[in-house]
Amino acid sequence: MNNEEKWEKYRNLLREIPQISCNIKIMQDRGIDTLPLEHKLEIKQGELMKMSRECRHSNSSSNKESGLLIVVSAPSGTGKTTICKKMMEIIPDLRFSVSYTTRTPRQGEEHGKDYYFIDEAEFRRKVTEGEFAEWAENYGHLYGTSFVEVKRLLDNKIDILLDVDPRGAKSLKEKYPDGIFVFVLPPSIDVLEARLRGRGSEKDDMLRMRLNKAMDEMREALWYDYVIVNERIEDSLDALRSIYIAEKCKRKQVPRLLQAVLKNRR
Repeated sequence: MNNEEKWEKYRNLLREIPQISCNIKIMQDRGIDTLPLEHKLEIKQGELMKMSRECRHSNSSSNKESGLLIVVSAPSGTGKTTICKKMMEIIPDLRFSVSYTTRTPRQGEEHGKDYYFIDEAEFRRKVTEGEFAEWAENYGHLYGTSFVEVKRLLDNKIDILLDVDPRGAKSLKEKYPDGIFVFVLPPSIDVLEARLRGRGSEKDDMLRMRLNKAMDEMREALWYDYVIVNERIEDSLDALRSIYIAEKCKRKQVPRLLQAVLKNRR
């Protein structure tokens, strides 16, 4: 199989997997047995991981450079969004990949800056057409990351920061095994509950739901590359910045940096 055929199979898998996941959700809602489809999904995800490695290896062997992908996850109320926004302010070369969502904008949010706000019909169409690198449903709303946008930025050697939940992060890990995955933890569940109550917009039933989900999400931190405990925003920001700098200075970056230095020799 030549490189073009590999990339075509890779793109087909990116279209098939979200569609299968969507079909499983529909069937589960209707009480239909999804075990055969779940088995098919597992096989496709394995194929995708294998193809992802092969395509990455093909890019490396042809000296094609790409940007660095940093994925940040955390339970709601941990302070992840604030950390990511401040990270963008201090590292202007880092680009934030704007996600799509079906929820309505909150006060101060802008279309195209914080999210692309679209209706559910358009979102489902994008899922069917394989436009998302990952997507998930949270509290009745859909969220997704554009595959085309991520690929365009990485291919142009632009470093990307993504803010996604653990389910989305795990999906991205399959497609981008060279990515850097960071999980942000609250100092404690009590502190997390206090932060959620401090929003003033959480009813007791929703608050309990978010706390229960937070417990499940924090168990996912075990497979991430780095974990940051967010006691103070400034310290957490410094930790994330240090991770970014360290990854940029890893040995795999040395040949490119050395070449740039020697090229400028007088």
